Amino acid sequence: MSDALGLFEGYGIEIEYAIVDAETLDVRPLADVVLDTGSGDLSGEVVRGAMGWSNELARHVIEVKTAGPEPRLGGLAERFHAEVRQIEALLAPWGARLMPTGMHPWMDPTRDFLLWPHGDREVYEAFDRIFDCRGHGWANLQSMHLNLPFDGDAEFGMLHAAVRALLPLLPGLSASSPFHEGRHAGRLDARLDVYRSNATRVPSVTGAVVPEPVFTRAGYQALLDRIYADLAPHDPAGTLRHEWVNARGCIARFDRDALEIRVLDAQECPRADLALAAAVCSVLRSLCVEERQPALRALETPALAALLEQTIGSADSARVDAPDLLEALGLPGAVTPLREVWRRLIERDVAPDPGNAEHLAALEVVLEEGPLARRILRRAGEAPSHTALRALYRELCECLRENRMFREKG
Repeated sequence: MSDALGLFEGYGIEIEYAIVDAETLDVRPLADVVLDTGSGDLSGEVVRGAMGWSNELARHVIEVKTAGPEPRLGGLAERFHAEVRQIEALLAPWGARLMPTGMHPWMDPTRDFLLWPHGDREVYEAFDRIFDCRGHGWANLQSMHLNLPFDGDAEFGMLHAAVRALLPLLPGLSASSPFHEGRHAGRLDARLDVYRSNATRVPSVTGAVVPEPVFTRAGYQALLDRIYADLAPHDPAGTLRHEWVNARGCIARFDRDALEIRVLDAQECPRADLALAAAVCSVLRSLCVEERQPALRALETPALAALLEQTIGSADSARVDAPDLLEALGLPGAVTPLREVWRRLIERDVAPDPGNAEHLAALEVVLEEGPLARRILRRAGEAPSHTALRALYRELCECLRENRMFREKG
């Protein structure tokens, strides 16, 4: 009998934050200071009971996560908030704090980026050598990763089919990065926009961000083997020859029998992050049934990738002109704004579940006022001064500290 968790028997959450100066809000490369102070170990991991902290590629980014799969999402927002407060207490003597959202709004990666120099630094050095990490697509990204377990090929295929169908719709809930380099470049999810082009030297690493229709471990291994072969001329030592080098928006982690969803921007506070996680999981659960599979597996990657490009730009206002996708999701109908698609999915799959009661108020803010990027843009305007942008992001830092939603009207 397998010891692996089955579908929706566990949830792993990872949320990344930028470390910034408490006054200027410019990035500060202090993740190693936090980890060293927290554990005396610069291997990149701090275990704190059921929670953990770890480093990322950039020294100004720190990740807070569950130490292992959790049986439910309820109550996790408060636990993440407690970890945020602890990290901020460690940063305070250094005149620093944490900043939420998917990107730092004015970081200059060519000037401000510092590569993680400890622990498994050879991995980061390999990425930097091959792709040059002094760009927003490597140096300036904060996301929430959602890890969902599966037990065996049948569950893997079912979950992968559901995730790749839902993935292009996720920016309609999670886009939180309308600014980078101090300006709005026309896209509400700038993090995903730069992410999808960060590996152009070896295009197969990221692919179309939307995963290919692969529904068995053997088929997935064939995909990985193609990526490894493409990387080999640049990585002769095989440093990056691991399943995590696949940079699609959802990847399989067979080392822990889970799918990892990577397209969700970090939000303003754990309350918002966990509400989005609950919504995504509830919808995926409704799709992971046999009768949905033929329609889900028939969806073509180019059409899903084209829709993702639209939602990266327009988020909740994107027009979902995809009858095959809507039918597969159980929402037959005409061309629909993405915000209405999400309202229907949340009413159908999220609201009726008593376990989601704590998340509904946060989700209603997103449905009524739009994803965080839209709320930020409405408050700031498309061309704010640096002073105005800094004041707005200071408020977002306070939202993180207080675990409260950012509202369009303040």
